[in-house]
Amino acid sequence: MTSEADTTQQLSQHPAPPETSMDTVLRLEDENLQLKKAVRSHAVVDQAIGVILAVGQLTPDQGWDVLRSTSQNTNIKLRHVAELIVDWARTGQLPTEIRSQLEQQLGLDSAMGMRE
Repeated sequence: MTSEADTTQQLSQHPAPPETSMDTVLRLEDENLQLKKAVRSHAVVDQAIGVILAVGQLTPDQGWDVLRSTSQNTNIKLRHVAELIVDWARTGQLPTEIRSQLEQQLGLDSAMGMRE
């Protein structure tokens, strides 16, 4: 039976192969793509919070809470809810499920112009 110490010693005797320059380039390109996606996603979330702030006259922290709660209560990913809210600011149309949640959380009624 091999002990943990023996296994650790065997692993240290066989180090991972060094990363080639092509491996480094591919890894860095992947990291760069992931960072670009994160920045775009963060921007959409910030824009949606801004829309919520304007409609509900809230603080940024309250706007974040409304966005997060809307996502959780509708079981829709936060980024997608944010995209729908940003589109609503542009088009005036918002899916019923999201609209209902926002109305409930912001204490609004349908007369506020929140069209489907």
